[in-house]
Amino acid sequence: MEETHFKFMRQAIALARQGKEVTSGGPFGAVITKNNKVLVAVHNIVSQYNDLTKHAELYAIQEACRLLNSKKLTGCVLYTSCEPCMMCLGACHWAQFDNIYYGASAEDALQYGFTYSDMFYASNANSRYQEYNMTQLLRDEAVAVWQDE
Repeated sequence: MEETHFKFMRQAIALARQGKEVTSGGPFGAVITKNNKVLVAVHNIVSQYNDLTKHAELYAIQEACRLLNSKKLTGCVLYTSCEPCMMCLGACHWAQFDNIYYGASAEDALQYGFTYSDMFYASNANSRYQEYNMTQLLRDEAVAVWQDE
């Protein structure tokens, strides 16, 4: 695996840590790249706006679409500190990322009190990973953000 994937994933994990440390954030980070250059790097800001749609992935997608003046993010890669929830996966579907790399899994999130829907957990994970071209990367580093209490 290319070293750049690890670099961008570590950036997403660092953003999750940053989001955890500020009262306006949350412990999730996302980075979107195009041509191996960072286009957007954000953390969850649900608390800042009292807006449950401000998950890191969704916020990053909104910003990237605005920057590129496009409804599609083909040619882009998403790095996210945690496996995207159903809401964020829906946005990823429409964004048409080339690849998605995630750190912690949905099962890891559940163990730390971040609960996805029952429908998500009942879905076939392998089919989901294949459809969205998703690869887990640096799981232990991503989970460590939640362990640092």
